[in-house]
Amino acid sequence: MSQTEKVLKFDDREIILIGTAHISQESCNEVKKAVEEKSPDCVAIELDEGRYKSLNNPEDWKNLDIVKVLKANQGFLLLANLVLSGFQRRMGSNVGVKPGDEMRAADNCAKERDIPVAMVDRPIQVTLRRAWAVNSFWGKCKLISALLASAFDKEEVSGEQIENLKNSSEMDSMMKELADYMPVVKKVLIDERDRYLASKIWDCKGKKTLAVLGAGHLPGVEAYLKELAAGKTSSDVSDISEVPPKKVGSKIAGWTIAALIVALIAAGFVYGGITKGAQLLGAWVLWNSALAGLGTIIAFGHPLAVLTAIVGAPFTSLCPLVGVGLFTGLVQATFCKPKVSDMETLQDDLTLKGFYKNRILRVLLVFFLSSLGSSIGTFAAGANFAVVIAEFVKGLFKK
Repeated sequence: MSQTEKVLKFDDREIILIGTAHISQESCNEVKKAVEEKSPDCVAIELDEGRYKSLNNPEDWKNLDIVKVLKANQGFLLLANLVLSGFQRRMGSNVGVKPGDEMRAADNCAKERDIPVAMVDRPIQVTLRRAWAVNSFWGKCKLISALLASAFDKEEVSGEQIENLKNSSEMDSMMKELADYMPVVKKVLIDERDRYLASKIWDCKGKKTLAVLGAGHLPGVEAYLKELAAGKTSSDVSDISEVPPKKVGSKIAGWTIAALIVALIAAGFVYGGITKGAQLLGAWVLWNSALAGLGTIIAFGHPLAVLTAIVGAPFTSLCPLVGVGLFTGLVQATFCKPKVSDMETLQDDLTLKGFYKNRILRVLLVFFLSSLGSSIGTFAAGANFAVVIAEFVKGLFKK
């Protein structure tokens, strides 16, 4: 038995777990061999229906409507998805394997033998949204920095290093690093999905199920399957199948902060006169406009997108429902319309140069950097408010 294979027997059924590295030729070969030799009643694959469709229809990117993505408030989601897939593609290019080839191999091999195939992973949109929703502000910053680092990472990865990812020692080390750096994200990306995968594998029909999973999920999935078999837990995963709704407290807090900012500016005019009021209002407008505009300029946004950022940021920063990135992105997409060639080269352009060359990626870059600039501007203006108010209070005491 391979070190990446686990055979679990529960009364009258058998579940075989095959651990893979997602960009490994050896994993592709192991998966084919396992399906051929084990003759399972069902093959479970670590994919959701959306990724399965994309895997079998790679031309789907050509149907991407960036305007609809932005209007649906999925700009960050698409950006994160593209960065992650681009990182995997770059690693796989060194060994001549595309991301998901081992899943495709399992699917094709099962179909050739008329074996039912089950998609047992949680939708990627839910996973990414949950990872974002449960994070603190600092956690979100760390997540963004990690994504950006992976997007522009040029480090070469050898075939041997990729194969080592299937070894428990290598995986344990990586999981520990992830847990230490971003414990909440690790819980969503790994722990929750271990439970989800195990539950869906458990629900597969037939007495023998072969599940093809990333090697990092093997220990967690095995543990959950044993708990399911012992009746210690339920296969109901509805609690982790959706994005948690925003708590009433956080919604109220968003509007409360906006109201407080407006109140402070108004109080500045009432109690501090035109000078203090103008200082507060100027700080709010200047920081938000300047940094949102700067972010758009760094993204090489259209002049009208830059103007939109400058004019819109002070207002959108007061509204928890929308961000300035929505408007700058839409303006960029309108005046620098993506072409068919941008669709065709989208995944190949996931490099620093490509983000500026590809019009779809540039829209996302404008969306992201203007949003980031506006967020930083909000905090900078808040700090400036504190200084002005402290000076005002100090002056009152002197009187």
